Amino acid sequence: MYINPNLVEKLCEEAGESRTKKAINYKNSNRVRILEAICDNENSFEIRALVYGTQNYRTYIEVKNGEIEDTNCECLDYYNHYGICKHTLASVLKYNENYKKVNTVNSFLNSNNNLSKSAFEHRNFRQIVNVFFNEEIENIEDEPKIKVRGDIKLEPKIFYDKFVNQMQVEFRIGNKKMYKLKDLAEFYTRIIEKEFYKYGEKLEFLHTKDAFEESSKPLLEFLLKYAEIIKYANSNINSNYRYYGKALNENSIILGNSGIDDLFEILKNQKVEFQKEYQKGLIEFTDEQPKIEFKLRKISNKEYIITPNVEIFNISIIKGKNYKYVLINDKLHRCTKEFERSNLKLLELFRQNYLTELTLGEEELSQLFSVIIPKVKNAIKFENISEQDIEKYKPKKLAVKVFLDFDENNYIVADVKFCYENEEFNPLEENIKILSPRNMISETKALNLFRKSGFMLEQKNLRFILPNDENIYQFLSNDIEYYMQKFEVLVTDNFKSKEIRQPRLGSLGVKVENNLLSIDLKNLDIDPKELEELMEKYKLKKKYHRLKYGSFINLEENQEMEFLDKLVSGMDIDYKELEKGEVKLPVHRSLYLNELLKGIKGTEIIKNSEYRKIVNSLNKDQLDEVIEVPEKLEKILRYYQKTGFKWLKILDMYKFGGILADDMGLRKNNSNVICYSGLR
Repeated sequence: MYINPNLVEKLCEEAGESRTKKAINYKNSNRVRILEAICDNENSFEIRALVYGTQNYRTYIEVKNGEIEDTNCECLDYYNHYGICKHTLASVLKYNENYKKVNTVNSFLNSNNNLSKSAFEHRNFRQIVNVFFNEEIENIEDEPKIKVRGDIKLEPKIFYDKFVNQMQVEFRIGNKKMYKLKDLAEFYTRIIEKEFYKYGEKLEFLHTKDAFEESSKPLLEFLLKYAEIIKYANSNINSNYRYYGKALNENSIILGNSGIDDLFEILKNQKVEFQKEYQKGLIEFTDEQPKIEFKLRKISNKEYIITPNVEIFNISIIKGKNYKYVLINDKLHRCTKEFERSNLKLLELFRQNYLTELTLGEEELSQLFSVIIPKVKNAIKFENISEQDIEKYKPKKLAVKVFLDFDENNYIVADVKFCYENEEFNPLEENIKILSPRNMISETKALNLFRKSGFMLEQKNLRFILPNDENIYQFLSNDIEYYMQKFEVLVTDNFKSKEIRQPRLGSLGVKVENNLLSIDLKNLDIDPKELEELMEKYKLKKKYHRLKYGSFINLEENQEMEFLDKLVSGMDIDYKELEKGEVKLPVHRSLYLNELLKGIKGTEIIKNSEYRKIVNSLNKDQLDEVIEVPEKLEKILRYYQKTGFKWLKILDMYKFGGILADDMGLRKNNSNVICYSGLR
């Protein structure tokens, strides 16, 4: 339903000339979205809308019989005078414009100005229809008013504040003429809503990503990512405090740790506008490492000086999330991790200590060459220093000797010697004096390796000691191999005897005599008195067991331990029996034992003839050779019944005992087959 033009004119008069002009501008720039419209007749309607201004404002207006019943808007102007504001008026103008564009459809939806009673009752349905109708109108308005050529450019301008060590970026947009983007949040909304917007006489276009040049699209994605953050950070401020300021500035993006990384990747190898304090120019984003070097100069016989080749406080160091950046003159350098840990690290130490030069004595040169120069590599140049002096203070190659043994407590003890050419010393001693320049980095790494393995300092003997069983096991099973690669390792015979080993059964004897099954375990290479404790740890899935004399038994994935565990638990054997070295069991456990023996590989198993005979007889494939079915049963038993008969007969033969179950199919209740007489 088209709103009465006289009523619209009345609303404009009430709003005033200034508000009316701004409302028309909102409508023409497509910054109004109708959310809901209910129009009973040309003089009675309700409109709810969303207007995109300095922020998003929700509006509402209700008019009945040509008189304003209610208005509402979230803007400051409305709260000051509670009348028609520019946003509310823009909503009315936008509704009329929508109706005018599609008046044929609109007349179909509202065919009669004089609403009948039933039409009033169907008001909710018409409201839903209008919501879908308005969305269709918006889709029509989204169609390009001009052809999208993909020629819109984005240009960044970088600002740097040295006092807070912070960068921020502004943007200009255009093709023939460039316009500053004054509100990045609004720009984000235009792209999302695909608005047609006019910046000036030289620039108006439909805001889609396709409207931009390919070279500007990475920068566009960057802008949208951070503009969205700005938009929603500002819009989520409590409405009671909304007019006292915004969380984030909307005309630029402050480059935090992630932001500088993201922007650098886009602008790498490019030059863009740059302003630092009051100086303007271009800045180049480059992966080239900055020329930061240092000079070591001899100023007297006993004194030296180190100076950087740059003015340290004219350089800005900016920290990103993944990189550090150095701003020198008109270049922003992205530093590699190697450069950051070396040249840049030394420069930062100069800055942190407010030093423009660093002095040191001759006695400190060995530390310089040992600790600093290996880190900065070729960044230090020498002046007034001979090659002979350089070689004199360069650290020699470190060799490490380690002597390993076990003490009376079965702890590992390690005596360590550091060696430089012909000089050898204990690094745990104090006030060590040697002629060769020491390599402090290599020495520290070597000592740190002992600490990582759990070694502790034994002050009395100036050596390392490893007292913890867990650490000893780890050292013997893994760490010692690395030590042997890095150092010269020498061990005593006592140390060699405390190896980690697998338990072995040796040879195993199995025999049947006097109707008893006998298992010979005398060749087990574990003290039977420790077997119970060892087996308990195996059941608890421990990695090792340490024997009383110091050696370790590996309990992981061990078939011998699995055999002993199943033997003890499956046959209810007391550990006291194992201590005797021989276990006697009922002969009917022969089959169970035979299955256990199949899991042992590499162990000699000696079986006597009686045991082999029993095992072979109980083999299903051997039943026909051992047992014959009586002639009187041969013709009346089925095949599976004959097999069952032979099985029961063999069990009876060896006094194993057996159960004749109901479902075996042997017809035990049939008078034609007397099973007991047949078996006996």
